[in-house]
Amino acid sequence: MQFWLLLHLLGVIVWVGGMFFAYMALRPAAAQLLDPPPRLKLWRGVFAKFFPWVWLSIVFILSSGFAMIFAMGGFKALPVSVHAMLGLGLLMMLIFAHVFFAAYGKLKRHVTAEDWPAAGAALAQIRMLVGINLSLGLVTVGVVTLGRTIL
Repeated sequence: MQFWLLLHLLGVIVWVGGMFFAYMALRPAAAQLLDPPPRLKLWRGVFAKFFPWVWLSIVFILSSGFAMIFAMGGFKALPVSVHAMLGLGLLMMLIFAHVFFAAYGKLKRHVTAEDWPAAGAALAQIRMLVGINLSLGLVTVGVVTLGRTIL
């Protein structure tokens, strides 16, 4: 069980921590220091490096989460906080899938074509969705941590 918990936490730390860094530190610095063309190229490169780690994190989170659920006796034996964590986590994964397959694809195409306004619009959509996912991730951590005592 400890092994699965470690994998689960590593996945969460990489994904949520990466979103926090990108949203709260990299994004404001890039917006302040770079004009649109290099800023949009930077984000394309950042996402190309970060998104494979998110996919790996999702594999860790799902596999370890389901392993722990079954080790605890299945879904009926779970506290409400774990059900909430699972639901919020699946929602985050769906949002990420949309970011990856739709918005990020647009960003790559528009940056390659040097269509900076369209690339900026794609980045704005990614920024909004990452902000939502970051919020959901932080709420999920709170729910599962505090949920043991209040839910």
